[in-house]
Amino acid sequence: MLKEELVVGFIRGPHGFEGECKVESSSGEYEHIAKLEQVTLRHGDQTKEVKVESASLAHNTVYLKFKGIDSDEAIKKFNRWELVVPRKYAKPLKKDEWYITDLQNCSLVWNGDPALSDAPAAEEVVGTITDVLEGGAGYLLEVSLSESCTCIGDDIKFTASGKPRTVLVPFNNEHVGKVDVVNGTVQLMHLWILE
Repeated sequence: MLKEELVVGFIRGPHGFEGECKVESSSGEYEHIAKLEQVTLRHGDQTKEVKVESASLAHNTVYLKFKGIDSDEAIKKFNRWELVVPRKYAKPLKKDEWYITDLQNCSLVWNGDPALSDAPAAEEVVGTITDVLEGGAGYLLEVSLSESCTCIGDDIKFTASGKPRTVLVPFNNEHVGKVDVVNGTVQLMHLWILE
């Protein structure tokens, strides 16, 4: 199930003395944040609805001023808080782009190796995507392997001490096939990458 609201940025401290703050984008894009009129500030279970009074873009940051927050001391209370907006106001996605939050908790599935058999294989859940990490050559899916998976051996599923393993899978066309965040599945192309 896709989340209705997404984190678009984080408050990184005051800018000046009038309540303006620096905002770091969670996507690396800033134009959509500068166009926001209202946001929810969130820190754990705490939330605060605020209207955006002004916005200005700078290099790798956007400066926002919220209505009713009028001093550097007042905005400091919200340092490290998330900016949360309805999905429609988040950075627009291009083809073959996904929000990290939509990939988290998706099942990594294996459909068998078509080169080994003409019959379509039943889809098997290999693990659950717990996070997406930035690696030197691209993104990596952090996957907690399923204990009930029958297509990989126990020596792969478990550590030497018997605990379930977590592995990193390169998030590229060579290792990942169809991505279906609506149904919560991501297709694994090669089992050997789990070893």
